[in-house]
Amino acid sequence: MNNSIYNLNKGINKSIEFRGLRAQYIWYFGGLVIGLLILFAALYILGVSTWICLALTGSAAAGGTIKIFALSHEYGEHGLMKAMAKKRSPKVLKSYTRRNFQQLSERSKP
Repeated sequence: MNNSIYNLNKGINKSIEFRGLRAQYIWYFGGLVIGLLILFAALYILGVSTWICLALTGSAAAGGTIKIFALSHEYGEHGLMKAMAKKRSPKVLKSYTRRNFQQLSERSKP
């Protein structure tokens, strides 16, 4: 038989990472870049000075990049989605009748 050496892909099922950004934060960064390009083009077409356009988009780029990297560092790969889901879940469930619980107990009886 022929002895072959196969390289194994050790990165299977790992999320992609680009310069420290993981998972959905790469998409957020891409959206930021596209949004800033559109902002710069709109300001330039409106006749705003080039230096003012560069200053506005540059400061927005710096602030947005810092915020995205901070979110990536604070929440990690899936933590931001979990934090947003936690905000949407109710703090307290109130039931003013026992009807729901009585129906459940009647169904469980043989």
